[in-house]
Amino acid sequence: MQLLLVRHALPLRSEAGQGSDPDLSAEGIEQAKRLPDALSRFPVTRVVSSPQRRAIQTGQPLADALGLSIEIDERLAEYDRDLAHYTPIEEASKEDLQRLMDGHLPGAVDEDAFLARVTAGIDDVVAAAGHDETVAVFSHGGVINAMVHSIMKTERLLCVQVDYAGVTRLLKSRAGGLGVASINGTEHVWDLLPRNLRW
Repeated sequence: MQLLLVRHALPLRSEAGQGSDPDLSAEGIEQAKRLPDALSRFPVTRVVSSPQRRAIQTGQPLADALGLSIEIDERLAEYDRDLAHYTPIEEASKEDLQRLMDGHLPGAVDEDAFLARVTAGIDDVVAAAGHDETVAVFSHGGVINAMVHSIMKTERLLCVQVDYAGVTRLLKSRAGGLGVASINGTEHVWDLLPRNLRW
């Protein structure tokens, strides 16, 4: 089976006390609108999402195009779900950026528990899928990194760059293990990514 791990599109920033579950920004809505065409070559049979709004809103255009409902799995939430606010990476402090570049989650987050939660959620999605099925999972950069780290045994938990609306493909072998087929495909939103707008 094939698993498409899609990072949420660009969300709004939230302020302290507003929680870490913002809606998509106008740019993020445009990014999400491109996903049905970008994923049309894949025979998606299920759409699964993190419970956070930015992931659900990113998956909705694909679900609507396919006439599917979005299944919510709490275990696919990002590590920041209980923080007081959400800050897009482009606005992160130097200290937060350095921590991320060093491959670490915030100090208050139990990395082992986060990894166990995410892998259990993905394992169940995979176990419920048929051999020929493709499942699209809308989630977060930390979640996608956790899966790549788990499969590839990377040194750092945060091991790959995952852009907004980027697509990472995992394949399940006949022997039952997951392998990484591709990471962070962004051709469909290249011109809408904040880092590319600077060039």
